[in-house]
Amino acid sequence: MRFRRNKLFASAVGLVLGLLCAVDAAKVNKHKPWIETTYHGIVTENDDKVLLDPPLIALDKDAPLRYAGEICGFRIHGQNVPFEAVVLDKSTGEGVIRAKDKLDCELQKEHTFTIQAYDCGEGPDGANMKKSHKATVHIQVNDLNEYSPVFKEKSYKATVIEGKKYDSILKVEAVDADCSFQFSQICNYEIVTPDVPFTIDKDGFIKNTEKLNYGKEHMYKLTVTAYDCGKNRASEDVLVKISVKPTCKPSWQGFNKRIEYEPGTGSLALFPSMHLETCDEPITSIRASIELETNHIGKGCDRDTYSEKSLHKLCGASSGTVELLPAPSSSSNWTIGLPTDNGHDSDQVFEFNGTQAIKVPDGMVSTSLKEPFTISVWMRHGPGAHEKETILCNSDKTEMNRHHYSLYVHNCRLILLLRQDPSEAENYKPAEFHWKLDQVCDKEWHHYVLNVEFPAVTLFVDGTTFEPFLVTEDYPLHTSRIETQLTIGACWQGGNARMAQFFRGNLAGLMIRSGKLENKKVIDCLYTCKEGLDVQLPEEVTSTVKVEFNPNQSSLTVEGDDIDAFDKVMQHISYLNSRQFPTPGIRHLRISTTVKCFNEESCVTVPDAEGYVMVLQPEEPKISLSGIDHFARSAAEFESQEGVTLFPELRIVSTITREVEADTESEATEGADDDPTVQETVVSEEIMHNLDMCEVTVVGDELDGEHEALEVDMSHLQQRGLEMSSSHLGLVITGVNTMANYEQVLHLIRYKNWHTEALFDRKFKLVCSELNGRYISNDFKVEVNVIHTANPMEHANNAMVQPNFINPVHHASVDLSGHNLVNAHQASVVPSAATIVIVVCVSFLVFMIILGVFRIRAAHQRTMRDQENGKENEMDWDDSALTITVNPMETYEDQHSSEEEEEEEEESEDGEEEDDITSAESESSEDEEGAEPEDQQAASRQQQLEWDDSTLTY
Repeated sequence: MRFRRNKLFASAVGLVLGLLCAVDAAKVNKHKPWIETTYHGIVTENDDKVLLDPPLIALDKDAPLRYAGEICGFRIHGQNVPFEAVVLDKSTGEGVIRAKDKLDCELQKEHTFTIQAYDCGEGPDGANMKKSHKATVHIQVNDLNEYSPVFKEKSYKATVIEGKKYDSILKVEAVDADCSFQFSQICNYEIVTPDVPFTIDKDGFIKNTEKLNYGKEHMYKLTVTAYDCGKNRASEDVLVKISVKPTCKPSWQGFNKRIEYEPGTGSLALFPSMHLETCDEPITSIRASIELETNHIGKGCDRDTYSEKSLHKLCGASSGTVELLPAPSSSSNWTIGLPTDNGHDSDQVFEFNGTQAIKVPDGMVSTSLKEPFTISVWMRHGPGAHEKETILCNSDKTEMNRHHYSLYVHNCRLILLLRQDPSEAENYKPAEFHWKLDQVCDKEWHHYVLNVEFPAVTLFVDGTTFEPFLVTEDYPLHTSRIETQLTIGACWQGGNARMAQFFRGNLAGLMIRSGKLENKKVIDCLYTCKEGLDVQLPEEVTSTVKVEFNPNQSSLTVEGDDIDAFDKVMQHISYLNSRQFPTPGIRHLRISTTVKCFNEESCVTVPDAEGYVMVLQPEEPKISLSGIDHFARSAAEFESQEGVTLFPELRIVSTITREVEADTESEATEGADDDPTVQETVVSEEIMHNLDMCEVTVVGDELDGEHEALEVDMSHLQQRGLEMSSSHLGLVITGVNTMANYEQVLHLIRYKNWHTEALFDRKFKLVCSELNGRYISNDFKVEVNVIHTANPMEHANNAMVQPNFINPVHHASVDLSGHNLVNAHQASVVPSAATIVIVVCVSFLVFMIILGVFRIRAAHQRTMRDQENGKENEMDWDDSALTITVNPMETYEDQHSSEEEEEEEEESEDGEEEDDITSAESESSEDEEGAEPEDQQAASRQQQLEWDDSTLTY
């Protein structure tokens, strides 16, 4: 029992001792390791060793106890930390931090993380291990100079102005990919190209060392390199281009001085590439005036050169116009003595030098001053003297010097004198209307229209209305029976029988017409140019740029404040000439520009730009008249009411000749070694245009109004707006119309003659023209022969009867121009003794020739027969008593069918037909002397010789 008690006691004591031993063992690892709170380290890229400050050492107060006083390791806390910590000595606690892989400073220059040390615990198993606090570690990655500088741009460009030194022209810049300040900085730039007048500083700024000269060098090319602070040179040098511009002068650039305009091409852009150079001066507004100088062309510009009368009709004015300065012609010849511009390419103008004047034929103007009338004229006049210069004057023809009405110039004033006829009331009435106008003395062409509706007078100058600034009154003229004389260029002084108040200047298109020109469109049409400036504004600039034209579009003004928009408008300005055949030559261009700047003191001045438009020579049309130019008609047709149509098959054709390039590729393909060639080929092309005149004149003796005339249906002329004037020389059809209409009218011209007994032929000439004689057709001449018929019952002699085979009764309309059988003169029979003698002599001569030929032919045939039969002919030819009657028409056929008579045909080629016809007449004469039994034979022969007209065209 006692033993059992001792055993339990011993177990309890052992348990207590074990617990005491365990408590003692726990007290062995009493302290945690200790490390610094912060570490700073440096590591070089491409190396793994980190130099720490302070060194990595962990201390433990449990030292020198084994395990408890030893440092077993370091633990790094952080995400993706590229470092590891290693214990070098457990007892001393010394350790190092090193990189797991090679570091790249360019990727991450600094690293921060925490580190913690732990001891070995109480035994080898690391039980009861203690950890130190966490310390912060900062590690900087040191850079290596592994990268070279690289320029930001592949090349650099700059522009400088000659004669100027710059502080800086441009800057080049290079960068270095190294992460450190030392190796990533560019410490120096260098110009590699030797002997150039440029230098570069350490910041990359390039400047010139001397003033540059555009004439010496237009562009410099420099090679530049860079160095970083580690003295690494740039991997690739860079090219720098520096252009030298001439000294900047504000002006219009990209402007061609010569601009060629081909007729018929429509609108032509004048400045398609032009822009304004302002030399970088800030501009607030721009104003440019573009002027097209056409004063030397015609009457101030290119217009249709039809007669003024035709232009009035084309513009819609009513009829009743009288042209006082027409182009000289057979029907209007009073302007022949006046000097003109001597050219048909443009308008025909008349020059008055102060000594010349013309009288208008009586009856040309029948306008009553009591009714409204219009005077229109083109005038160019300079300052001149202080004397009156008369344009148009109607004055007394004899005895007195009274001026009934006149238009004259005095001291740059245009004055219309209009004296009224005598009336019951002898009161003052308006007599002189004065206009003071700059246009009268500016030496330029202007168009004047005066609408007179007494007592009111309205003046239009180039379509603009002007009211008289002064109107003076006078008594009406006294009653007189003196006739008046209308003159141009001066005023006729009837009392002195001389001209006075001569005009000095140029006039054209002087007209008087009954009635007023009230329609403003008609007045504008009369002076509007066919050429001028035009512009199509782009939509994007319509609100920023303003464009204004003058009335005849010879100048325009452009205003704006946006240079780019302004340039676009200028590039859309064009030249347009709507004439089919424009006047060739030069039209000068001038651009005047005014700019305003923010700084008025340094504002630029843009000089005028000048050039010219060269209107090329148009391809001139060739007007050709063709048709039947020789035919015969019976005398009865000439004497009939209808007369003879002169131009029944007239054809009017106009062609132009141009050169085209023909590429002969087919020839080139045939020969492989031959290069294709381009040749100039001339082709003729038919065109359509108007005519304004056709004149028919008689060739030879003038027309005798008592028994012959040229007529045309006036209703057809009026339907086509044409007019006709006639004289003893022929007739003239005027008016602008198509060639087809002129053809139709010319087909209607008839010639009548009421006395054809002594008439055998009549010749006429037709000429047509366009643009007032600028283009003239060929002379188309027509010869008309008169066929006279004779009644056999009226003549005792059969020789006076016309042969049946040329009987014109049934065939009077036969066109003989293409036949050589008979001439109209030869077919005509003149009942006179001389004609009978000539016919008999010629017939006898022809008979003898035919007889000789017949004998020669018979002898030749006889010789051939003798040779074939081998014997002589027993019967000789005896012609001592032989009488032979030969049918002349059979001889005619033999002469055309026999090859043996070729020599005879050549000898009588010009008179063969005459001989045949004469032979027939001779035979008729012999029948009269011969026996009556031969009448039937003669009748039968004549029947065989009857003219066959089945194939003729009437």
